[in-house]
Amino acid sequence: MSAQATAENSAEVVPPEIADLLAKEKVAVEKVVSLKAEKADAGLIKEAVDEMLKIRSLLPPQYQPKKKEKEKKKKGGGADERAAKKEARRLARLKKQGGGDENKVVKDISADMYGDLPLPQSRTNDKSGRIWFHVKNLTTQFADERQGEKVWVRGYAHTVRGQSKFAFIVLRQTLYTVQCVVNDKAAAKWAGKIPSESVIDIEGTVVKLDKPTKATQQDVEIQISKIFVVSRSTTQLPFQVVDAGRSEEEIKALEEKDEKVVRVGLDNRLDNRHLDLRTPVSQAICRINSYVCKYFRDYLLDEDFVEIQTPKLLGGASEGGADVFMLDYFGRPCCLAQSPQIHKQITSACSGLERVFEIGPVFRAENSNTNRHLCEFHGLDIEMAFKEHYHEVLDTFSDMFTYIFDNLYKNQTDELATVRKYHHFEDLVYRAPDSVPKEKISGTFGRTLRLTFEEAIKMLREAGVTEEEQEDYDDLSTPVEKKLGGLVKEKYGVDFYFLDKFPLEPRPFYTMPCPENPKLSNSYDFFIRGQEILSGAQRVHDSKMLEKAVAAKGVPVESLRFYIDSFKVGAQPHGGGGIGLERVVMLFLGLPNIRNVTYFTRDPGRLAP
Repeated sequence: MSAQATAENSAEVVPPEIADLLAKEKVAVEKVVSLKAEKADAGLIKEAVDEMLKIRSLLPPQYQPKKKEKEKKKKGGGADERAAKKEARRLARLKKQGGGDENKVVKDISADMYGDLPLPQSRTNDKSGRIWFHVKNLTTQFADERQGEKVWVRGYAHTVRGQSKFAFIVLRQTLYTVQCVVNDKAAAKWAGKIPSESVIDIEGTVVKLDKPTKATQQDVEIQISKIFVVSRSTTQLPFQVVDAGRSEEEIKALEEKDEKVVRVGLDNRLDNRHLDLRTPVSQAICRINSYVCKYFRDYLLDEDFVEIQTPKLLGGASEGGADVFMLDYFGRPCCLAQSPQIHKQITSACSGLERVFEIGPVFRAENSNTNRHLCEFHGLDIEMAFKEHYHEVLDTFSDMFTYIFDNLYKNQTDELATVRKYHHFEDLVYRAPDSVPKEKISGTFGRTLRLTFEEAIKMLREAGVTEEEQEDYDDLSTPVEKKLGGLVKEKYGVDFYFLDKFPLEPRPFYTMPCPENPKLSNSYDFFIRGQEILSGAQRVHDSKMLEKAVAAKGVPVESLRFYIDSFKVGAQPHGGGGIGLERVVMLFLGLPNIRNVTYFTRDPGRLAP
């Protein structure tokens, strides 16, 4: 009798959390019964039983399954005796495998040619001293240098194909794959039934091939001497990683041959992101994402910036407006930070740190279901004091982006090649040609094109964009941004540029007005391939001017009193900007959707996984 049945026969009201556990326990019991009826693999049955027992262990005693006393006597007089018999059987198996020492299990199984390893629990004697190799290092040079040597690798079973006397397995580790061959008939029969996406250990010899394979390590293969399953995958996956990893060109080529092709949709990928992240293209994007952060941090630390960590719970909106997530903070209203704006200004201009940066989450309650908007993304924020002119900040941004792009193209060649295999894109042109006059350039070693908003409007007008489509002092709409990006590419030959002197009205309250034209501001946006990736400005550092600006935007002044008062004790002229990490990576790689570069998407329609 299951715990569910026990509870159903009880007259008491079952608490909701217990009812939830009971429902899960019932599903787990049914799964065990079904697997046993199907005579499924013993490893799968064991996993299902373990999961059932795990759920039962969370139930209070009164909801545990109850067995009749008669059944206990029939089985030998209670739990202690049954446990003793179970332990005796376990020790007998161990003795048969290697002398009864439980710490020898891994060693003894490894002495065989194939099989399922016991659950890795970091036993005392589990340290074998093996040297493990990464699949990416298995090259023809490696095969020459280690001719005849046995090597150990671990990865996912990307594809498995069994034949009568052979088994072919493509092993995948991160974004690299290698073909592996089992030549022993008995081992091949067993290995040919390994479910795809199982984690496997392989010992074998790396040999060179005359004919290349379709694996990334196309000129070598591993001739397997030992193969073990570390963690067996269920045979019913929501989709196959090999299907999710095909490019559109590969899919069309297969369709032209009338071969059956499975297309994995975006929603399916996002619902099962843990599996989608295994694809080589996702692995490559994740690493590029990581390296953008690394190069951002490396450059700024070398330029005497200080990395800061600012709060994400605020008593008032960080930038004003209604696009904030409101929370209850012990009876007081609170919101999630739209950016680290307030605190990065305080640390930079008012606290003596002068140059600061942060990498952290950003929250926007915008009901935008576009291919480039998220409700939670990651910001790369900079704030710095300057001496004479806010263009000093633009020079820093230019050099920083140039450093990031240079290093990505220099060091991430494998990752970029992997993304190109699945989605072709042109290299980003981010250095303005020498023909562009110096007054339109930002940067010291970088050469970033800098145009004014007024120049951009003029280019749009000449291209036929009317005032109805874009007024002179309105912010740029997305279609107009893209149009302008095409015009800039055509005239100046670059995909990356700055737009300076934006209209004051659409900018946040902390933006410094332009002294020459009160309708404009000392603010700027940066663009990649015609889409914005950064917004920034010189900030207001005068407390009286700042208080008026806050009130003019309709933000309650007292909710930002601590911020305004910070500028009453002497504040340095400063400026900065906020970069959207995911948008930079998306546009740098020319990808069609920001969800492709987000680990776990948070948009208006998605809160899980």
